[in-house]
Amino acid sequence: MLTKEDEKVLENELWDRGLRVPTYWPSPEQQKQLTDYPDAKKHQIVSFIKSGIRILGYCFIPFNLVVSAILLILSEIVGIIEELV
Repeated sequence: MLTKEDEKVLENELWDRGLRVPTYWPSPEQQKQLTDYPDAKKHQIVSFIKSGIRILGYCFIPFNLVVSAILLILSEIVGIIEELV
């Protein structure tokens, strides 16, 4: 975690372009935290599934509104899961 002093330095650098010099170097443990990104491949797969469910839901609109609504709600639930992956 960043200390209050580190946060203040970063905030000052963001607000004042003249201060944007490499004054802050995180420790190796902090670098690991800062670069520990979510899995992009899983995010993409879940996104494609969500889009497929959403397209299917829109296709059902002229035929059955209940099924369409259920599919669109399901796609939103999958969208929430997508952000957590």
